[in-house]
Amino acid sequence: MTIADIKKTSETKMEQSIAAFKNNLTRIRTGRANPALLDTIQVDYYGSMLPLSQVANVSLMDSRTISVQPWEKGMGAKIEKAIRESDLGLNPASMGDLIRVPMPAMSEERRKEMTKLARTEGENAKIAIRNLRRDANEAVKKLVKDKEVSEDDQKRAEADTQKLTDRRMTEIDQLVTAKEQEIMAV
Repeated sequence: MTIADIKKTSETKMEQSIAAFKNNLTRIRTGRANPALLDTIQVDYYGSMLPLSQVANVSLMDSRTISVQPWEKGMGAKIEKAIRESDLGLNPASMGDLIRVPMPAMSEERRKEMTKLARTEGENAKIAIRNLRRDANEAVKKLVKDKEVSEDDQKRAEADTQKLTDRRMTEIDQLVTAKEQEIMAV
C-alpha cells in the first residue's frame, strides 16, 4: 500500500462519515415536516418488521404535515400504531386510506434538546473523522518502519491528512450550525 492509497482510502471513508452524519441530521426533528423523520419507524408486516417506506408511500402534504399512504388497506392501523409508539412524539390521524401526521409545534425545551442532539451527532462525526486520521497516520508510520517511504514523505502525508481532517471538521461545524438555526427558526 502506498501513501497515495492511504490518502485515497481515508478521504473516501471521511466522505462516508460525513454522508452518514448528514443522514443522522435529517432524522433530528425540527418544527418543519420532513418525510425522512419517519425512516426509523418499523412496521409489523405479517410477522416481520419492515421500514415504513417499504409498506407505504411517505410524502409531504404541506410544511407541517406528512402523509402516509399504505399500499395495502389493512396496514393503516398497524402503521398508525407504529408511528404513535415511536419516540418522535407524533400523533397520526387516519382519514380513510390516508394517514396524516401533523408536526406539533416544538416547545422551547424540546428545541434545546434537539440542538443538544445535533451537537452530539456532530461530536460523534468528529470522533469518527479523528479516528480515520489516526488510522491513516499509523498506516504511514508502518510504511516508514518497513522502510518503504522516507520520513519526509511521512511528514508530508501527515500534513495532508491533517488538512483533510480540518476541512471535514469545518464542514461538520457548518452542518451543525445550520441544523441548530433550522431548529430554532421554526
